Amino acid sequence: MKRMLLFAVALAVSTSAFAQTPAPDAQGIVALWQKVRTIPNVTYEKVNGVDEKLDVYAINGPTPSPVVIFIHGGGWTRGTKESSALSALPFIGLGYSVVNVEYRLANVSLAPAAIEDCRCALKWVVEHAKDRQYNFDASRIVVAGASAGGHLALTTGMLKASDGFDRQCYTVDEPKVSAIVDFFGITDLPDMLEGPNKPPFPTSWPYTTQWIGNQPNRMEIAKAASPMTYVRAGMPPTISIHGDADPLVPYQHSVKLQDAMKKIGIAGQLVTIPGGGHGNFSTSEWQRAFGEIEKFLKANIPMSKSTSSLP
Repeated sequence: MKRMLLFAVALAVSTSAFAQTPAPDAQGIVALWQKVRTIPNVTYEKVNGVDEKLDVYAINGPTPSPVVIFIHGGGWTRGTKESSALSALPFIGLGYSVVNVEYRLANVSLAPAAIEDCRCALKWVVEHAKDRQYNFDASRIVVAGASAGGHLALTTGMLKASDGFDRQCYTVDEPKVSAIVDFFGITDLPDMLEGPNKPPFPTSWPYTTQWIGNQPNRMEIAKAASPMTYVRAGMPPTISIHGDADPLVPYQHSVKLQDAMKKIGIAGQLVTIPGGGHGNFSTSEWQRAFGEIEKFLKANIPMSKSTSSLP
């Protein structure tokens, strides 16, 4: 059932970062969602006079479930959590509850606002694991995202409170992430802003420029907002999925990240999709990617028998 689910979801994903593909088997999805309690539009912070919200897909069960925080893509300038709802399915199929997060886009607040919001969402998950309202296991948190969401998944999982992005939702406890799943995320913002891969690369819109804007310290912000800045001992195990012909986010970004992690002994894996674009993968390629993610998470996040899979 689980393998069939992963195959169906590989066909289903259809956000701005993932390829348009045929719909999955409706009966299988209905059966899956019957095991999940859905709580939409929960406010996790209020900033700039706006309620920032998330959707919770909580697995019903006798024990707390591990949880994936999923962050949508769109170059920090577009996209919605609703457009990424199907991205929850493969993780739910593996026994994870999912929290699907929205954040401030560039038209509301420039960088690094999106990073700050996603860190607040992480802290919301940790805090609500304590009250058992959603059946979260705070000791098994995964952050995942695609494209700009992949970048935000990386920064959400790699940052520490001392890095200065947590001031708007400060808590005493340091949140801990167990693993990161990065789908073709940006890892080096200075490279995209003023480096060899600044637009056009080769067909990208200037999303990094739009997100950082004309702030006077734009290069400092770009470096501070780059995952490459935070490759260090103690960071979570990270798996990257990237097509080596991606026209929007350089494949070399994932290579560079994984090489830097390997040098300091951090568990990681790069799943290369030969000839793959920006998520425009074939059915078999998606199936392989999800299969590698499943193995990676099993190797790095032990699951209890009651949450190892859904029947």
